[in-house]
Amino acid sequence: MAQFKKGDKKIINAWTFYDWANSSYPLVITSAIFPIFYVANTTTKLADGTVSDVVTFMGHNFKNTELYDYAVAFSFIIVCFSSPILSGIADYSGSKKRFMQFFCFLGSLCCASLFFFTKVHLGWGLLSIVFASVGFWGSLVFYNAYLPEIAEPADHDKVSAKGFGMGYFGSSLLLIINLVMIKVFHIDARWSFVSVALWWVGFAQITFSRLPNGKKSHATEDGGNIIFKGFKELWKVWNQLKHIKQLKRYLFAFFMYSMGVQTVMIVAVLFAKKEIAGLEDSNLIVSVLLIQFVGILGSFLFSRLSRMIGNIKSLGVSLFIWIGICIFTYGFVYTPNSFYIVACMVGLVMGGIQSLSRSTYSKLLPETEDNASFFSFYDVCEKIGIVIGMFSFGAIEGITGGMRNSILALIFFFISGFIILLTIPKTENVK
Repeated sequence: MAQFKKGDKKIINAWTFYDWANSSYPLVITSAIFPIFYVANTTTKLADGTVSDVVTFMGHNFKNTELYDYAVAFSFIIVCFSSPILSGIADYSGSKKRFMQFFCFLGSLCCASLFFFTKVHLGWGLLSIVFASVGFWGSLVFYNAYLPEIAEPADHDKVSAKGFGMGYFGSSLLLIINLVMIKVFHIDARWSFVSVALWWVGFAQITFSRLPNGKKSHATEDGGNIIFKGFKELWKVWNQLKHIKQLKRYLFAFFMYSMGVQTVMIVAVLFAKKEIAGLEDSNLIVSVLLIQFVGILGSFLFSRLSRMIGNIKSLGVSLFIWIGICIFTYGFVYTPNSFYIVACMVGLVMGGIQSLSRSTYSKLLPETEDNASFFSFYDVCEKIGIVIGMFSFGAIEGITGGMRNSILALIFFFISGFIILLTIPKTENVK
């Protein structure tokens, strides 16, 4: 692998451009067009004029959004089990970029396959949802692991925020293009799923053309099964984490509040579609765009706030706002106007907490070449949190019959994360 200098602007710009490429998936597929498409295509008008949101899958009846939550949760279980093994292998062989490319192509292909989604072929459609999610989150394991390799610790907040800003802007541009396609030219919404695939894999080539393969942390000429070497590396990382009190507590706090943050990102449109009366689909997508553009501002505002009061305190401010958002949504958000207010608030803290979470973790890492293995722990914490968050949200809806009650679980997750965050010891590097 050719040598590269940490802080190289061309490499950093190429790295941030992957956010531009892959953020089309969480916006168009997870947050905006596909959830509306999914609800519309899995809702049935009965003979007596009533509407049923119940679907049958593997001989069991589920609410359509409940089943969707379970499918997404299952995708994160796959990522949880695979990413630690793959990260260990990537560190050993210096092949982070090749793994990142594999998951990029997998996610893009599955997004394109959603073109064929129908209620009749629900199983195949859910399979596409699962592996599109695996592709997106799997590639992020290796993408995030590049941050401490390409940027100095003092620049982690700024570089991380730049990546999220690029992602918000690029994905918003594609969503606007899709809206014009659907509303002005009356093109079938299914083509927007194909556009995500092309956008993602196309712009990712800018990243792949400049990003190095990643540092090879250990020689592999000594024989043995590389998979078991990956497990050995992960065990070594775990033993290091147990003795780093600040990092261990941060991961616990991150685990708790990630249950809330990522669940909100995935279910927001589904919640609005079912719980907000009088909210048109076009206005719903506009509100998602609003979250995106406010999110760009939020990621940079919280980056600046972290320089003023420190990362931990800035994350605490963000979580305090999240708690307020959930309480307000549970008790008062029943109309389109109130939903728009919440959308602005979510946008403000969404970009900030994602960007700061990633950069704070990178600052807390010990000096090591095994960045992919360390970041696999970060990603596993996040993914297990999402599994619990999505399963809780879906199960509460299935038991109580409504999505609004599921917000109570989110409030608990955010409060727990906030309390744990307060116990993290402060250091000169992270305050």
